[in-house]
This record gives sequence, structure tokens and C-alpha cells, in this order.
Amino acid sequence: MTPRFVPADAEAKLDWLALTDALAAGHELPKATLTDSFLYQGDATLLTRAAAIPGLGSLVKAATITPGNAAQGLPSVNGAVTLFGGDGRLEAVLDFHLVTKWKTAGDSLLAARRLARPDSREILIIGAGAVARSLVEAYGAAFPKARFTLWNRTASKAAELAAELGAEIADDLAGAVGKADIVACATMAKSPVLRGEWLRPGQHVDLIGAFRPDMREADDDVLRRASLFVDSLDTTIGHIGEIDIPLTAGTITKADLIADFYDPARFARTSDEEITVFKNGGGAHLDLMTSRYILSAI
Repeated sequence: MTPRFVPADAEAKLDWLALTDALAAGHELPKATLTDSFLYQGDATLLTRAAAIPGLGSLVKAATITPGNAAQGLPSVNGAVTLFGGDGRLEAVLDFHLVTKWKTAGDSLLAARRLARPDSREILIIGAGAVARSLVEAYGAAFPKARFTLWNRTASKAAELAAELGAEIADDLAGAVGKADIVACATMAKSPVLRGEWLRPGQHVDLIGAFRPDMREADDDVLRRASLFVDSLDTTIGHIGEIDIPLTAGTITKADLIADFYDPARFARTSDEEITVFKNGGGAHLDLMTSRYILSAI
């Protein structure tokens, strides 16, 4: 078998809603076996993730996250994705940025399709990087009438991306949060940028950026006020500060994490007034499901 190489331009054949359906179907298979490895060098991280799912094969994804690259005009996130068949042979090498983009935003979109109010029209994205751009694409597929607003600590970056995407710009973060139906955080923040006092009933909050034990985007009040969901209990508990810091402090307990994607019956909004919070942990099982979807679509 000759391994396939899947380049970045393959995304022209991909569809956000079809991806979320594939992710949902992947969670109906036997639960993934997962391993994660984190190597830290100051602010830089080497993250290696592997997953195996019967019926989908296995995958290894290595990522380097180097925040200082941005100041030099270089990508902050780089890496490689290798996909293996059930017989252990190398089946494909996929463009890292393609898989990461579609996995990350698709993960959040699946959660929003289940947790956000269907009539959501105002979507606020906190952050102005590559993930923010992909969130506009993904959320726009499920909420075609939505209006997008961007906020970023560096206002010029928000203005540049907003001009490109036809979005609005928020000057006052607290006011923008109060107006939004969906609030998505996609930052590299180590301390909270989103405060629970700004939230109102009926909102859905999507927390994406924190991936290290010392990172979080939402304060304790956000978690206290909301119903909490994660994509995977296995990859968020014990790995990510967004969950582990409040668990250690006693702000929340494991019982407060209502469900992950492997428990679809409980992964749902229960009322129009409920505030829902989703932590996007982005484990390798999601990369595997996404890679399988990409291969099937091209």
C-alpha cells in the first residue's frame, strides 16, 4: 500500500456539518485508547498525541506550540499527522494545519449544535488568530443567520481579521459578552479573560485556547453559573488548567462535568435559560476521526 499525502488544499471538498456528523458517528464506536505527552521549554510546548479506535485505525500527531514565533512572522503552531490502518501500515500523511483546523473548529461546532440555542444569532469570538478565522467558517455553517463580533487584546489584529471576514469589532468586552448568544474563547491566555458576571441566561460558552496545566480562559464564576461539558473526560481532566485548576481549588468537582461526547444522551441543553460551557480539549481521537472524514471526502 502506497501511503497517501493529503495537502492543505483538500479542504475545498470538505463540509463542516458533514464533519460533525462524522465526529458523532466516531463516538458510537468503541472508546478510543489515548496517550498524551507534553514537553515544556519555557512558553514552548511539544505535544505528542496518539489514538487508536477499532474500525478507524490509529493516529499519531505531534505539535509544537511556540508563542514567540508570532513576533517573527512565523506560525505559532506546527506539526505532523500520520494515519495508520487497522493492520498497522502507514496509510496517509495529512497536512497538519488542515487536520488541526477542521478538528478544532469541528469539535466546537458539534458541541454548539447540541448545546447552543438553535435561534442563536449573535456570536462573539475572543481572539483573532487562525482558530478565530476557522470558527467563523464553522459556526456560520450551522448558524447561517449569525452576526459575528471579534474582540482581541491587540485591537489592530481584531480589526484586520474583522475586515477580512466581514465581522464587527467589539471595543468593550463585557458589553459584547452580554449581547452574545454564543461566546467562543480562542486565546493563549494563562489567566481568565472571560468573567461569569458578564454572562446572561441562555448563552453557550465555548472554551478552546487553554491546553496546558497553567492555562485557563474563564474565571470561577463562569464555571459556577453554567452546566459544564467537555469533549473527553480522559483528555481534559488531569491535563488542562481550565478544568484542573478549579478542580484542585474545589470550585468544581468531577461530578459537575455533566458529560462528554461519549454520553450523547446527557450532552444536551435542558432549558432555554441554561448557561452551557464546553471545554474543547481536542484529543487525538478527534484528530483520528477528522482524518478519516477527510480521506472519505476527497
